[in-house]
Amino acid sequence: MPFERWLNMQFKNFDRIQSWLRTAVTLVLLVVLSLGLSAAAKRTSTMPAGNAITDGRALLRNALPIDNPTVRELQKDLEDISEQLRAQRRWSAVSSDIKKASRILSDHEAALLASVPDDRKPEAERLITELKEALPQLQAAGEAKDREKVLTERINLLNLVGQLEELMVQKFPYEVPEEYSHLPQLKGRATIEFVTNKGRMVAVVDGYSAPVTAGNFVDLVQRGFYNGLPFTRQEDSYVLQVGDPPGPEVGFIDPKTKKYRAIPLEILVQGDEAPTYGVTLEDVGRYKDLPVLPFSAYGALAMARPAEDPNGGSSQFFFFLFEPELTPAGLNLLDGRYSVFGFVVEGKEVLGQLKAGDKIESARVIKGLENLVEPNVA
Repeated sequence: MPFERWLNMQFKNFDRIQSWLRTAVTLVLLVVLSLGLSAAAKRTSTMPAGNAITDGRALLRNALPIDNPTVRELQKDLEDISEQLRAQRRWSAVSSDIKKASRILSDHEAALLASVPDDRKPEAERLITELKEALPQLQAAGEAKDREKVLTERINLLNLVGQLEELMVQKFPYEVPEEYSHLPQLKGRATIEFVTNKGRMVAVVDGYSAPVTAGNFVDLVQRGFYNGLPFTRQEDSYVLQVGDPPGPEVGFIDPKTKKYRAIPLEILVQGDEAPTYGVTLEDVGRYKDLPVLPFSAYGALAMARPAEDPNGGSSQFFFFLFEPELTPAGLNLLDGRYSVFGFVVEGKEVLGQLKAGDKIESARVIKGLENLVEPNVA
């Protein structure tokens, strides 16, 4: 496809979505204002329960394919603290959450370890010990009603919980369709460091939820494909796009096959055993189904693609810059249309500084390269 046509389709697609998104937000506000909060409350059965999760690390924790209710309860108690402090400083509720987390760590260590393979148990025991040692600092901050300290200690504890949960993953949870065996696949997670001319960012990409999309991305990072590439599209509070190589090509040409490497649209829906490939959720009538990795966090990474071709993505991707308070997961027009494959977890402030023309000076895999499975190409 000619470069100009592909690029025009890409721009028109983003412009169309942005227009729809703004219209949707306006309509939601008008409905709430005109009908009142009581009428809006009656509609909650058609909306996602609770507040949208806007933290990428939390979304990544939830996306892990594990089944351990005890660790999930520990995670929930710690995550709930920020909600208690968000609008009103409900210190009694914060204290209750901390006490519940403490009881889990002191009384249910065996249950936490039950899902961990034997060869990883020593590492899991070390993490539980660190959690126990760090919890008193959170308790002290809570008793002092030091909001900033509470939030800082909470993050430290949740990072340890996330590491513990990762140890519980015993195997890759499903088989990727054979038709995609010619593409790189990420059977796990990888951490990517971006160095830009405006600063450093770190992202975690999730092969458990998007193995083909994440595998293609990690493979390109490892090849040095993104080094020196400029950001080609930036819209405030919307998207920041990169990955268009120099020359007439609009994606990656595999040097082995001499062909454009096309990546299918890949979306894992909550409750599904494996991703849906090649179609948008709208196209298959799944309007209300929520992706495991939604567009509800600032700094989501997603694969760009031509408007008319769900399977036409290659190397171009975008960072999501919108603060989606009014359009949480399931209520926006991006979920189910584009493949999210990771989230920025460090350096989010850099995203707000980057503009079209700025560059990725380097991108490299700093963790998880062993999870990359090379393609099976005859």
